[in-house]
Parts: sequence; C-alpha cells; structure tokens
Amino acid sequence: MSHFVLEIGVEEMPARFLPLLDRELRERFEALLGEAGLEFGRVATSSTPRRLVVDITGLAGVQRTEEIVVSGPPVRIALDADGKPTKAGLGFAKSQGVEFDQVYVEKTDKGEYLALRKTVGGRPAADILAEACAAVLPGLTFPKKMQWIGKDCTFGRPVRWILAMLDDKAVPFCFAGLTAGCETRGHRVMGPGPFAVPHADEYTRVLREQGKVILDAGDRKAAIRADGDRLAAEVGGTVEWSESLLDQVANLVEAPRAMLGGFHEKFLELPAEVLLTSMETHQKSFGLRGADGKLLPYFLTAANIESREPALVRKGWERVLRARLEDARFFWEADCEATFDQWLDKLDKVIFIGPLGTMGDKTRRLEKLAASIASRVAPTLSADMARAGRLSKADLVSEMVYEFDDLQGKMGGIYARLKGEGETVAQALYDQYLPAGQDSPLPASTAGAVLSLADKLDNLAGCFGLGMMPTGAADPYALRRNALGVCRIILELGLTLDISALLREAQAGYTGVAWKLQPEEALDKLMDFFGQRLRAFWNAQGIPTLVLEAAMAPGFADIFETWRRVTALADFSRQSDFEASVLTFKRAANIIRKQAGQELSGEVREDLLENDAEKAFWAALRQVEPEWARLAEAGDYPGMLALLGALRPAVDAFFDGVMVMCDDAALRTNRLNLLQRLVATLGRVADFGKFQV
Repeated sequence: MSHFVLEIGVEEMPARFLPLLDRELRERFEALLGEAGLEFGRVATSSTPRRLVVDITGLAGVQRTEEIVVSGPPVRIALDADGKPTKAGLGFAKSQGVEFDQVYVEKTDKGEYLALRKTVGGRPAADILAEACAAVLPGLTFPKKMQWIGKDCTFGRPVRWILAMLDDKAVPFCFAGLTAGCETRGHRVMGPGPFAVPHADEYTRVLREQGKVILDAGDRKAAIRADGDRLAAEVGGTVEWSESLLDQVANLVEAPRAMLGGFHEKFLELPAEVLLTSMETHQKSFGLRGADGKLLPYFLTAANIESREPALVRKGWERVLRARLEDARFFWEADCEATFDQWLDKLDKVIFIGPLGTMGDKTRRLEKLAASIASRVAPTLSADMARAGRLSKADLVSEMVYEFDDLQGKMGGIYARLKGEGETVAQALYDQYLPAGQDSPLPASTAGAVLSLADKLDNLAGCFGLGMMPTGAADPYALRRNALGVCRIILELGLTLDISALLREAQAGYTGVAWKLQPEEALDKLMDFFGQRLRAFWNAQGIPTLVLEAAMAPGFADIFETWRRVTALADFSRQSDFEASVLTFKRAANIIRKQAGQELSGEVREDLLENDAEKAFWAALRQVEPEWARLAEAGDYPGMLALLGALRPAVDAFFDGVMVMCDDAALRTNRLNLLQRLVATLGRVADFGKFQV
C-alpha cells in the first residue's frame, strides 16, 4: 500500500482558520477518493501557521475496476434491414472507444437496444490524487481570502510552495502559479530550507529534524504545557490553563518555547479578571496562581523561536503587558470614583438598537421583567432582581469595559460589591451574559440565571417585533444564541416557566415602539423559532425527530416539562411493543383528525354502547382516566405511558369488533366521542398520529 503527503506552504495563517481547514481537507479528500473508487486506509490532516498538510496512508496503487453495461440506441435505428450498423450504431461504438464488433444486442422490457460491456477504473493513484488536489484547493473555505497573483487565484494567505508525494515520487499538479514537487520548508528562522523529502514516509522526520517544526498541534500543546508547568513550579505557582487559549496559542507557533515573564506586584491590586483578560486576550499569555489561589506577578507565554537572547525577548513581552496593565490600573481607579447613578444617567444617551430606545430604557424593562421572573422562580429574590435589572448595563459606560469589552457583566458584579450592593445583585450582574454559547457554563447563581433570562427574552422580543429575525447566513444580534441560552438555563436548572407568557411580558415592556410585526404575529414567530432551536438541541442529543414531533405536539411553552415528556416517550419508543401501541393509538388519532368538520364533545352516552367491545373499551378508559390525570399532575410521564399497556387490548378489541363509521348517526357520533376522549387523554403526553410505523 502507498503513502501520500500533500503540504501547502503559506504565509502565516490566522490561528482561527486552522481547525476548520483541517476538518474540511479531511472530509473533502475522503469524499473525492471514495467517489473515485481509490481505496485508502486513513486520511489525516495537520496544520501549522505556515502549512496545511494532508497525510493519506493505505492507498491502493490503482483505482478499483468494475465491469459495467453501457446501453446504446434502439436496434431499429442502429441497424439496417440487413443487420449492418447505421451511422447511429457506428457512432455509439466510436463514442465508447471500441470497434463495432464488440457491441451486442440486448433485449429489455422496452425493446432491443445496442449494448456494450466495458471495464472501467484501473487508473493510477497518482493521476487521481493530482486531480483531487487540483479540485480541493481552489474550493477551500476561508472567512476571508487574499489575492496576490491576480483575481484568478484566491486563498486564505499567499501560497509559497507545494509538496505532493506518493511514496518517493512527486505528484505534479499546478495551483497558485506553482507546481507541486518534493521539497518542503521549515521554521522561518531555525530551519528555513528548502529541504528535499526522499519519501512520503520521511516527511514528518525531515520537517522535525531539519525544519525544526512540530507538525501536530496536539504535540505543540503538550510541549507548551510541559514547559509551562515546569517554569511555574520554579516560582512556586501553577499555570491558569485555558484550553481554548492553549488551542489558539498552539496554532500560532511551529516550534513553541515556553517563557516566563513578570510584572510589578502593584498590579495585583487589580481584580483577577482584569489581569487575566490583559494577559489572555491581548497578549495570548497565561496567568499563574500561588498555593493560596491568588494570582502571582508572573505570566507564561509561548515564543515561536529558540532565542539566543531570551532575556531580551522576555523584556519585550513584559514591556507590552506593563503598558496594558498601566491602562487597566488607570481605568480601575477612575471607575472606583464613579457611582452607579452617574453611569445610569449616561445609559440614557447610549442607543440599544435604533427603534428600541436607549440602554437606559432597556434597564428599566429588565428591572420589571427580572422581578417578574423571580416571582415565579424564587419570590424572595424579586426586590434584588429589580435592582439587578436596573444596574445590569451600567458597567457598559465604565472606563474599564469601554477598553476591555470582554469584561462586560463581570465588571458590573465587581463594582457592585465594591460600591455596597448586595451579594445577590452583584452575582446576578456578574453572570448575566451566561451562557454565551452551546458549551459555555451557566450562571453560577439563581439570580444570575433570572437576569440572563430577562436580558435574552428582551432581546428576542424587541428584534422579532422589528422583523429582524435571523437568516440562514446572518444573525447579527446573536438571537439563536439567545434562544439557546434561554433553553439551556430552563432545562439545566429545571425551571417550570411558560416561555410564551414570558415573551408576551417582554413584548409588553416596550412602549412607544413602531413595530413592524403585530405582537401576536411576532409571538407566533418567536415560538416557532424556539421550537426549531429545541428540536436541533435535542436532536443533537440523539432524540429521534418523530419522537420530538409527537412529544412537542401538545405544546412546548413549558420547556422543562416538554423535556420530561420527550425523554419518557424516547424510552417508550425503545420498548418491544412500541410499534404495536403506535399502530393502535395512531389509528384512533387519524380517525378523529378526519372528522375536523364535526364538533365532538368527548361526552359518551352509555345507553348507546351496544357492543361488548365498546362497553369494555369505555370501562377500561374510565378506569385509566383518573390515574392518568393523577400521573399527569405529578409529571410522571413514564407512568402514563405504562398505562397504555393496560388500555391497548381494549382499544384493539374495539377496532376489531366495532364499526365506528356506521350508518346510525347517533351511534357513530357516540363512538367518535369515545375515540375523541381517548385521543384527548393521550394528547396530554404525545400525538401518536405523528409517528410513521
């Protein structure tokens, strides 16, 4: 089996591009090789700031071959009366690259046609790989592309060399004005190259030993972590590792060298959040903590070179960080002298979203909405949540957040403690923007969760009222993230809330706004939007789509209660008699659905029950109904579904022995009411008509 390596050498690529490019390259090569019928073992991808690499092992030497039958024109036009080929027959043979004597007549249901058996495939792997490379590279996805040799070629960064080798031979193809060869280049300073690669198996070794490049991002992370832990231990601390930052730093370097720097102890007076933001966001460096958990006056960074003068390099890092910390200290001192009242006055001059008023208006809405949500979730917090809502955006006009916008919310909580607000208010302000995404942590407190819900619901109600719904390509106000955050808070904290009622309350909080959509229309679109988000969220957890459709059909305004129905129905769907149960209850649901024009009360007259089967059905249903209601009140959906086993035999016997749509109108209506009563009872947990079995 053969080994293929492709390396695209580029000017330094932004770190955020690399993970997506690794995945896209792997997926596209796997797809193209699969379509081409070229067998392979594994497609692996790696990247550094200066190269994108595809490594394919277990490659077959040639494309898979197979015999196919190619149909041609009908015999009536391909052969003349004497059986000799006409122009149409000869043209078919010529188009297939064969002599006419290789063509035969094939009888089909539609008549006789010319046909040809031919073997396809068998092309050399090198030819297929060259075509794959030429097809994949121009179509790679980048957030932004560059032009450097004219408009005919664009890429994330200028391409400077291409290596493409199948075992010990080049696989030549052209891209970006370059022809792929057998040479690579290493670290820009420590091993610039070029270096000849004798065999694809030797590529990684040549890059490591001669080019001084660590190709695998995981290895670069491990090197940074090991050196960082060692350096931190030397000063009696541990590194405040951030996995997301470590991923980013590993994609900024090719030959990482951990380096420890320091700063003046006076800066430790600043909040830890400010220090870490200055280090992590602006310097791509890590903080250190001592045994007591407090930050030490050190930081860890990763250089991309083995310097001959490390003290000089360290001094440069320290000088830049010191400037950032001096700024932060100035902002901190200025903010400490300001008051919340001063900031609240400024909020009345800061626009929230054009037609929706100012940030001051928003905080007044949140004052009411947060208190209202708290009255449902934790009534003792209502007064504190009103205060938190009013102060929620005050830190946006502080000096610190103006400069370090990543600290919004967090600084509000810190300043609240500093200026004498209660701990509940401070924690709510600190947590108000959480969760910030699907994998982001939730607010650490109930107060934070309440304020976060109020903020997100206010955003959604305002934007949907203006018709500013997300599209497939754009979501400028992060409304999907807002809706997902609401769902996650409710689900993970087990809150019993009516989301439609809260959205209606959020809409009512706006005054004097010229809406583009009427509140009821906007609310319908909002609920549909939440339904889409919930389906996507639960689908990602492995819940089948039909289970979701059935469980959400009774309504999903109470998201946590809906989740309990979903999980119960998902468990029920895995039982051996599930399909039989669905067929029975789906039949009842379908019959009632077809009677849409007839008003059914669900009231059953016992004097009209003629058949033993319908009497037994009615008796079974009356026995189940009170227990079903009790279980529904307790939210015991597994228990409710378990009762279906006792009910199903009576329903099956009813369908076997009773004609529902009989000629007698009174009997027919009574039997339909019996089924209506069943469907209404079942509808408290699911719509079985949604299933397809």
